Amino acid sequence: MDTQELEKRSIGQAMWRGFKCRCPNCGDGHLFGRFLKVMPACSECGQSFEGQRADDLPPYITITIVAHIVVGLNLSIERASDWPLWWHMTLWPALTIVLTLLLIQPVKGATIGYQWAMRMHGFDPLGDVHDAGLHTRPGDGVRALNNAGVK
Repeated sequence: MDTQELEKRSIGQAMWRGFKCRCPNCGDGHLFGRFLKVMPACSECGQSFEGQRADDLPPYITITIVAHIVVGLNLSIERASDWPLWWHMTLWPALTIVLTLLLIQPVKGATIGYQWAMRMHGFDPLGDVHDAGLHTRPGDGVRALNNAGVK
C-alpha cells in the first residue's frame, strides 16, 4: 500500500480522544482496561492497540506539567503570604500526588492517540521499520525504505 493512498488522520482529534481515554479511531471504545493497562483492541471499532509504545513518555510529560503547576503555585504563595511550614509540608506533596494520579492516564491516552494519528509503531499498515531490523548501519534504513517504495 502506498503512503499517498492512506487517509489523513487528525492529530488533535486523536490526541483529544486519547486524553478522554477513548479509542483514537472512533472515539467510542475504552482505551484502558485498568488504570494504565491498555486494551488489546477497541470494543467498538476493532482498532488494535497491541503495537502502541507509550513507554516512558507519559510520566515525563506528567512530571513536567505537575512540576510547573506545583512550583508556580508554591512560589506565588510564598511571595504573597507567610504560611506555617507544616501547611507547606502537607499541601505540596498531597497536591503533587493527586495531580500526578489525575493526569497520568489521560496523558498516556493522548500519547497513544498521537502514535495512532502519525501511524507510528504498530499503527503503521506498512509495518514498523524498527521491528524489521532495517537499521543495521547509518543510512541503511532509508535505502531499504526507498527500495520498498516508501518515500
